[in-house]
Amino acid sequence: MADFSINSISGLSAQDFCVNASAPSEPSASVQNATGDPDLAPGQKRPEGAQKSIYGEIPQIPVLDAVDGIKFDFNHGIRILFPPENKKIYHVTFLDIDTGVVLYSNDTVPGAFITSVKKFYIRFRLIINEKGNDKPVFEHDMDLTDKEVMVQLPVGTIGDSIGWFSYVERFQQKHRCNLICVMTPWIASLVKKQYPNITFIAPEETVKYRPYASYYMGLFFKGDVDNQPIDFRYIGLHRTAGYILGLDGTDLDDLPPRFDLSAPRKIKEKYVCIAAQSSSQAKYWNNPFGWMTVVKFLKDNGYRVLCIDKEKVHGMGLHWNYIPYGAEDFTGDRPLQERVDLIKDADFFIGLSSGLSWIAWCCKVPLVMISGFTHPTNEFHTPYRIINYHTCHSCWNDILWCPRHKGDDRQFECTRLISAEQVIATIKKIPTFKPADDSKR
Repeated sequence: MADFSINSISGLSAQDFCVNASAPSEPSASVQNATGDPDLAPGQKRPEGAQKSIYGEIPQIPVLDAVDGIKFDFNHGIRILFPPENKKIYHVTFLDIDTGVVLYSNDTVPGAFITSVKKFYIRFRLIINEKGNDKPVFEHDMDLTDKEVMVQLPVGTIGDSIGWFSYVERFQQKHRCNLICVMTPWIASLVKKQYPNITFIAPEETVKYRPYASYYMGLFFKGDVDNQPIDFRYIGLHRTAGYILGLDGTDLDDLPPRFDLSAPRKIKEKYVCIAAQSSSQAKYWNNPFGWMTVVKFLKDNGYRVLCIDKEKVHGMGLHWNYIPYGAEDFTGDRPLQERVDLIKDADFFIGLSSGLSWIAWCCKVPLVMISGFTHPTNEFHTPYRIINYHTCHSCWNDILWCPRHKGDDRQFECTRLISAEQVIATIKKIPTFKPADDSKR
């Protein structure tokens, strides 16, 4: 096979697809066995005071043997380490098998560490030649079958973790690999028993493993297409995981993770669960009369209304949010399975673009989602989504203030101008909604 530089393919330099870094001249035993943040080269340490990686650690030295002491693996892209004691000059090429695009083809030097810039799933082919010799001394096609593969879900936020996990099993089934899922334990407890073929570990346990390949879930901002193939804002919070993992076709369809829904019903009366709190003010229903009016409507129709937020009062600065007036106080820092056991038997759930709505999605109950700052494509589909298209909407910002109308009289209008009547009209469309018998009021 001819050695094509990336210039012959797309006009980009090799540095657009590859990073070279020097390895220690004599890797010590401690470096050989060391683990570190995924974005660090062998022996490299993060500068003092720099923000630590949000991901669990991986082996600093690639775990697979090529030839002549050369090491490689597919943790955080393809990684190739050439030993400093081997004085030969090699020519290294790696390409995308599925597209045929040569991503890198260049001579290297003793002690060089080479890694791809692209960190999402690519089916790499690695070819190594001695310089001046067209016959490869080593070739390897990436194949995840029966290999130990690690997928890291780095954050402890409920919605992100549940949304991303919905693609993990499909990835494992597609490649028939031995999958290790790095997940916050209190969130993993919701799915662990339903997925016996997946090993769940906490981030601090990653140091015990030497995987063949690793992939990293996340929302990468500023148009980043190195850690994700497509800007997540085009495809939604959860589907970006499917693209990072190289899934396509029906594998990208919305499919909620499986929860344990076997607990007996606890409340005999008809009831609704609501969740009014969130992690940022932009996600709230900022209509000051909204929740109060809807809760009254539900109670007038014979429903118990259970507020299942973690916090009874939550906010920051000048913005504080309270449990909706008239709702029963089921708030508290309780195990997520208790929330599942309540939601699953509710006639329906009303919430925001937030974690408990993702849990309700997995509980398979009708779900009313009130959201203005996210576009409907950002979350799973629900026929009972509520958005007001007559206002500023879909800014998708993850901070307290409103990015387009900060400080003016239109701040948070995307949800402030969602009326209680609009929510009530949507509730009436839900097949499980049971209005009160007027003769018995």
